[in-house]
Amino acid sequence: MDFRLSDDQRALRSGARQLLAALFPRERLRAMVDAGGPGGAGSPGGATVHGASVRELWRELGDAGFFSLRLPEERGGTGLGLPETVLVFEEAGRALLPGPLVATHLAAGLVEGAAEGRALVTALDRPGPVEHLASADAVLLLDRATLRILRTDPDPDADTAVLPRALEARPVQAVDPTTPLHLVSQLPDDAGAIPAGPPDVARLRGEATLLTAALQLGSALRTMEMAVAHVKARSQFGRPVGAFQAVQHLCARMFVRAEIARCSVYAASLTVTFGDVSQAKLLADTAAVRNARDCLQLHGGFGFTWDADVHPHLKRAWVRAAQWQSAAEVEEGLAEELLTEFPGGLATGQGEVTANVEISSE
Repeated sequence: MDFRLSDDQRALRSGARQLLAALFPRERLRAMVDAGGPGGAGSPGGATVHGASVRELWRELGDAGFFSLRLPEERGGTGLGLPETVLVFEEAGRALLPGPLVATHLAAGLVEGAAEGRALVTALDRPGPVEHLASADAVLLLDRATLRILRTDPDPDADTAVLPRALEARPVQAVDPTTPLHLVSQLPDDAGAIPAGPPDVARLRGEATLLTAALQLGSALRTMEMAVAHVKARSQFGRPVGAFQAVQHLCARMFVRAEIARCSVYAASLTVTFGDVSQAKLLADTAAVRNARDCLQLHGGFGFTWDADVHPHLKRAWVRAAQWQSAAEVEEGLAEELLTEFPGGLATGQGEVTANVEISSE
């Protein structure tokens, strides 16, 4: 089987990179980061600071067909598959696009206006933090076997803050200044409408996990590129910093993490099994967080300043690592799958072997 990207897939990835660079350049990201400092969107009570900016970006992404990638052409979509969608979300992670991209993409065809970018949709699969709740038009509730959709008043002049009240959510401090968070302690039993012909919730959760892993992969690749570019340009002791072996080792480890995560994410987009998707999420989370940390270290003292672009990547990676499947949940799920597949334990020709395997996102 040939796992190399086709010419069409490479063209799609290249086109997506160029489009997102034009729609969301560094200046737009920095403006949102700076606005989300103390008292901004990342602070309690500041969740609506970026509402207008995200909605404007949402309309632009909708016009470009970002959210309708997998809708059939007869329904206004592009008719692409999950592997192609993963490539586009990888580029979104590289550009560090803000907002509930995954939830709105899943809502295309389920929530009116989601495919066109006119509706901003977030999601919850359990009690806990939820992003962009105050500015959302709908919430996908994926905590049961049947999908429920909680919506605001369709009146454009209605108060969108009804969703935090309906879920009894309270704003909390967010580590990522571009991702306002609310904390939901308990999901309501009788809230939300069941759509006609509801999709399989387990499938939606798996796709959400995989697309989040693709976002993390894009971020990991971007911070690796940022680190390599910096150590090539920065000189110390009369030569580029990248000439020192210790620096080269850090960059090499960043590359290995990113490429292992890339292989896992691409493979999971073809199989979409629980084990493959879970492994892809764990490896992508690891690559995103640790590559951002190494990138920060390689930037030296400048890396610790607010002006360093690695900060938004690291903080967003922390937020995404806790979404859909955390490292602990992945480890438990994979262990349970192994025990189910090998109930008698693993054995070799030399007799039964006992092994202690540790998987960690750190």
